[in-house]
Amino acid sequence: MTDFSFWACALGPALLVEALLARYEVLAYSAGWRAPTTELPAGMPHARGAAADSPPDAYLVYLDGIGKRRARDTRDGGRLVKALIARAPELRVLGQVQPYSPLAAPLADRPVWAWLRRRVGLLLFLHNVMQTFVAADHRYRPQYNQAIGSQIAAQLRLSGYQSDSGIPVVLLSYSGGAQVATGAVEELRTRLRAPLLLITLGGFHNGANDLTHAEHMHQLTSASDWIERVGTWIFPQRWRLFRRSGWNRADRAGKITVHRLDPATHFGPRSYISPEARLPDGRSHLDHTTDTVIALIRARHSATAAADARWS
Repeated sequence: MTDFSFWACALGPALLVEALLARYEVLAYSAGWRAPTTELPAGMPHARGAAADSPPDAYLVYLDGIGKRRARDTRDGGRLVKALIARAPELRVLGQVQPYSPLAAPLADRPVWAWLRRRVGLLLFLHNVMQTFVAADHRYRPQYNQAIGSQIAAQLRLSGYQSDSGIPVVLLSYSGGAQVATGAVEELRTRLRAPLLLITLGGFHNGANDLTHAEHMHQLTSASDWIERVGTWIFPQRWRLFRRSGWNRADRAGKITVHRLDPATHFGPRSYISPEARLPDGRSHLDHTTDTVIALIRARHSATAAADARWS
């Protein structure tokens, strides 16, 4: 048997099982069989950055890509979150939300997955890939959006967020986290009545979610990011032909701004969050991404402060 045949035989059943099981969590949530957990690992704060005794300029919720497996940051060892906290002390940053678990159950903490991780590590990523497509499926999308939106709202409240405070909530999402971020908008608006700013980094999403109650969406992308481009091809709601999709309505309303982070790639040694790959000005790709995210948040804060000053 060739190597290709071996992996085809091994992954085929795994794909089938994942396709069947990926829906379990959202169905369990919808039926009320299980409630999402709000507990975090011992010693882990609900938010980092700006102190809780005074209002921050914004709360930033980081929704990671498919490498997210536990409450602690895993995709890049937490480099992006740490860089944001170090360079923007005015932000309160949350990195513990589980974008691929409607029940907020960290994948790496489940006994069966801990066993699989030692033997078939690829399945950990496969699980989250399947969850992304469940979140995009019109049959499960409303329940998934509600579950993740309520999870984010709960973690924000535990971090000190007060409804109707006017403090913006920034949803910074990487890759498939964009599907979750766009889906959480309506639930967060209902539960917190917070101004919502979306920033996607190599965002992979189907464009179906309603962005009416998002202030703006900044799309950070690169010509070398072929994974994001695949999302624009495979989801019809991202095509201009589907004018009534959430994505196209937001685009026509001027709510989407594209920012280029060339020549970064989606993953690998030249990714958006690489500390080694360098730009001509000497900054790393991680520096470039961090600077761009902070600049967008501060520009929003400055514009709001100026508007308030004119009205006062």
